[in-house]
Formats: sequence, structure tokens, C-alpha cells
Amino acid sequence: MATRDFPSSPQDRDIPAKLGIINMFRLGLFQMGLGIMSLLTLGLLNRVMIDELKIPALIAAGAIAMHQIVAPARLWFGQMSDAKPLWGHHRTGYIWIGGGLFTLMAFLAVQVVWGLNASLNADGDWTTATYLWTGLLGVVFALYGLALSASSTPFAALLVDVSDENERPKLVGIVWSMLMVGIVVGAILGGQILDQPQLCGAAILSYDPSQTGSTVELANLKQAVNSVFLFAPAIVFGLCLASTWGIEPKYSRYKTRSIAANREDQITLGRALKVLTASRQTGIFFSFLIMMTISLFMQEAVMEPYGGEVFNMCVSETTQLNAFWGMGTLVGLSATGFLVVPRIGKRKTAKWGCLMAAGCFVLIILSGFTQNPQSLQVALLLFGLAAGMTTSGGISLMLDLTAAETAGVFIGAWGLAQAIARAIATFSGGAILDIGRSLFPNLVFAYGLVFALQAIGMIIAVQLLDRVDVKEFQVNSKQAIAAVLESDLD
Repeated sequence: MATRDFPSSPQDRDIPAKLGIINMFRLGLFQMGLGIMSLLTLGLLNRVMIDELKIPALIAAGAIAMHQIVAPARLWFGQMSDAKPLWGHHRTGYIWIGGGLFTLMAFLAVQVVWGLNASLNADGDWTTATYLWTGLLGVVFALYGLALSASSTPFAALLVDVSDENERPKLVGIVWSMLMVGIVVGAILGGQILDQPQLCGAAILSYDPSQTGSTVELANLKQAVNSVFLFAPAIVFGLCLASTWGIEPKYSRYKTRSIAANREDQITLGRALKVLTASRQTGIFFSFLIMMTISLFMQEAVMEPYGGEVFNMCVSETTQLNAFWGMGTLVGLSATGFLVVPRIGKRKTAKWGCLMAAGCFVLIILSGFTQNPQSLQVALLLFGLAAGMTTSGGISLMLDLTAAETAGVFIGAWGLAQAIARAIATFSGGAILDIGRSLFPNLVFAYGLVFALQAIGMIIAVQLLDRVDVKEFQVNSKQAIAAVLESDLD
């Protein structure tokens, strides 16, 4: 049996500097950018396709969901960032390249949407050309998803690298609060740009794609949306660079933690997957993440159409609905990371957040019967608070359930669970809405079917969460890593 030199213990190496609050906020700029992009794709573009262009909700949501269907690539990008540094760093190069590509793909997706609309407008029905445009839109969103995976998975792994267990609740609270800041900022800016009388006239609200010509309001909408998708992605890429510049070389503890980091034979994807599947807790937490995320985000594909069809709100007004949800989530994340998690623990925080979210979905349904926009805004604010608690507790648990030696692969797995769930949520939200419309003549009941299923899903997520055991996971993972490395010496 051959012998090899293992790296010295962490105590014998130079320990990187503490991250500090300022750098936590700086890292949050990346998530802020993702919040803006989420608002643009799942909020604004989704509303335009469903309401203004009259594209069926299932088709619109299905095309957008393609960026989540490619989520298995997260495992590969995570392992690549573990084993193959770019420009001397494990995470930063992947973050920058992915950021440049996903911002470009977002702008291209909008141009394909206009092509799809022109095809519908010219032919008045679904033709071969229309289906080709729809397929192209799905391909562009798939490329968008691959670029997003290449950037966001190494970023989440970087959060593990630069923090310890005690720092993570604060880091999660700050970084994911900045995600909500991005959604709020994007909603406000988008609402201001789109807040024009010609974008909310009678013609735009009754637009029929079977018409031979486009309305003036639709042309104005196209110009405004193009401006948003040109200006905002450029800002997002700038935030991507600013958030991570110089962080990894100064603060990353990857090499001081991983007993495999300095070996010539890095842990391969196949070996990393053995570590990933060594504990039954991985499967339990994976299932919880999927159910929780589906239940949290199924409304994302239908909320703005809900505001437009049930509450008669304009595009600018429904875009700003995201601000109420975002502000609630921002407060929930911030308060949870600093006040709630240290007192009741990560698992209980996630549990209470899920239960509160279930109650908020009932309020969202009830607000539809009032047709009062203010009641919907209050319900979304409360839902944001509950979502903040759920997210903070769940992500803190996620980072604890991550082995340092294969952080990229573990983060890729958790990202895969969330991405699969987001794809299911986006697709099923549109599909269930279409089913609801066929079953109920009352639009409140049609949309309420989506929200009711989300409440039920949250209850199921709580049952799964009760079975999660971090200590069991940590013991099993250490044993699996040792077994993988020992097998390499034979």
C-alpha cells in the first residue's frame, strides 16, 4: 500500500481572517442581483406573457421553468469548483463567468418573447412557426439556467468556505435579506418605468392575439420592457463583480478545512456522490427542501396575473406586489437570523415559518373575495414574514448539512433540490391555474386552488422537517469521507 502526505491539521495552518459584517453585506450584493433577475423573469416577463400577450399560463410557466429543469448541472458545477480552480481560486471565476452569461441570456429571452408574440399576432393561431418560437424560448431559458447554476452554486459554496457554524445564521440573514432587497428594488424600479398611462388603457387589458395588428399600448409596453431588460442585467453583472472581488483569497477556509484540498488526486464527482449519499439524512433533507420550496413558490407564476385579473391592477401595480412580499421577507430574514434562530434553533425556526406561511395562503385566498388591492398587499406582507423565517431556518440547516471536503457538490445537491422544486412550482402553478379555470367560473376559486395546495404542502414539509438530524449527518459524512480517502491509498 502506498503512503502519502496528508495536509497538516487546521491548527497548524494559517487561519484566514474573520469575514465581518461589512463583507457579509458585500457578499449580499450578489444575491441582490439574483433578486432583481428573479423579479424580471418570474414577475414582469411572466405577467406580460400571460396577461398582455394572452399566452396560455401553462406554456408561459413551462418555458420559464426550463431554467430550473437543467438544475442537475449544479452538481457538476459544484464539483468543478471544488476540484478545478479558475485563475487560482475555487469559486470566484465560476461566479463571474456564469454571471456574465445569465444576464445576457435574460435579454435574449425577451427578444424571443416578442418573436413568439409576432407569430401569434400574424397567424392568429398556433402554427409550426409559433411552436418553434416557443421551443426557442425554452432553449434560451435552459441556457439561462445553466449559466445561473455555474454562478450561484459556487457562490453558495463560497459562503460555506468563508464562515463557521456560529457565523452562518447572521451570514444567511444578511445575504438572503439582500436577495429580498433586490426583489424590492427591482419591483420599484420596474414599476416606475412601467407606470405610464398608455400601458394600462382599455386596449391593453382586452388585447386579443388573434388581431391582425398590435395595439399602440403593446408597442409602448415592448419599448419599456426592453429598456428594463437592457438596464437591469448590466447592473446585476456589476453587483456580481463587486460582491466577490477579493473575498476568496482573503477569507476562504476551504484549504484549512478539507483534508482533500491539497491532494494531487482531488475527490472526483463519483466519489463526492458517495459521500453525498452516505447518510439517510441527505435524502430526508432533500425531500424537505423540495416540498418546502414547491409550497413556497408555486404562487410565483400566478400572483401577478391574480392581481391583474381578480383585482384589476395595472402592470406597474402588479409588479410592485413583489415589493410587499419582498419587504416582509426582508424583515423576516433579518429578524430571524439575529433574533429567532439563536433563541429557538434552526429547525424550529423553519417549522414555525412553514406553519405561518400555510396560514398566509388562506389570507391570500380570502383577499380575493374582497377584490381590495390593499388586503392582498397586507396578506403578501405577512406571507413575506413567514417566508423569511422559513428561508432563514432552512438555509442555515442546509449549510450545516454540508461536508467541507465536497462543499460544492453538497451545495449543488441542495441547489438541485431547490431548482427541481422551483421548476415544479413554476410549471404546476400555471397548470393548476388552467385546471382551476376549467373547474370554476369564479376566478378567485381558480386561483385559490393554487394557494390551497401550497398550504397543504407546507404542512407536509413540517412532517419531513421533524425527521432531520444534523448530528447524525455529520457523523455519517465524516466516516464516508475517511472511507473514500482510505480507498485511494490502496
